Amino acid sequence: MNDGPVILRPATEDDLPVLKRFLTDPEATGPFQWLGWSDPGRWRRRWTQDGLLSDEGGQLMVMAGADLLGFVAWRKVVTARSSYHWNIGAQLLPEGRGRGVGTRAQRLLTRYLFAHTPVVRLEADTETENIAEQRALEKCGFTREGVLRSTVFRNGQWRDVVRYSVLRDDLPTNPHP
Repeated sequence: MNDGPVILRPATEDDLPVLKRFLTDPEATGPFQWLGWSDPGRWRRRWTQDGLLSDEGGQLMVMAGADLLGFVAWRKVVTARSSYHWNIGAQLLPEGRGRGVGTRAQRLLTRYLFAHTPVVRLEADTETENIAEQRALEKCGFTREGVLRSTVFRNGQWRDVVRYSVLRDDLPTNPHP
């Protein structure tokens, strides 16, 4: 497993089997993201439609050297007729977890979205029990805003999530990856 620099890149057709694993393999998905079986053709349809990059959001693949370790994603949250922000997240394969890859990938995504879109706010949500993701977001400069009760239904139970945000002005002008 390569512990070199983490990079983000657009998805290719060759990545689709890895993305499909997140819809069909509970072990690949991990304890906080497995929400039950899902449409295994979803990624292929979206990739065919827009290459997983659109005005409504997108996915970028997370790489360390030649190793494909997962993806980061963002989706548009419209707050008023002329206002929106992005909600971001990361999904890593088991071999990418616990090594700081998610932190580095989300930091890169944050920098990318602030550099290439006019949004002033990014937000992220994670279950209250997902301490590793909370630490990763805080290392990326996100601020804990509060708990949203009974927001995610997983494994037969409603779960609370913690909402985090980072504003464009919260980050240094020349952040390091």
